Amino acid sequence: MFAHSKIEDLLIVMDPYAKPKERNIGARRPKIRHVPQSVEPRTRRERQAEKQGVAAERRAIKKAARRHLREQLLRELDQRD
Repeated sequence: MFAHSKIEDLLIVMDPYAKPKERNIGARRPKIRHVPQSVEPRTRRERQAEKQGVAAERRAIKKAARRHLREQLLRELDQRD
């Protein structure tokens, strides 16, 4: 009896002329996941915070490099004079 009602539910929801990939509709539609949940446990906010932290670190490295090069250039100019 249980199997019979399940078949009836499928027949009501499913179009008999639908192509195989078109039969997965509504709640039966597969959910798209690019990365499995077990691999990526972080939330969107955590990923965004990490990304912003990396960007800030890169900016700090570039700033320190510019400062270092500026000081080096000034020292070289002072030595020439």
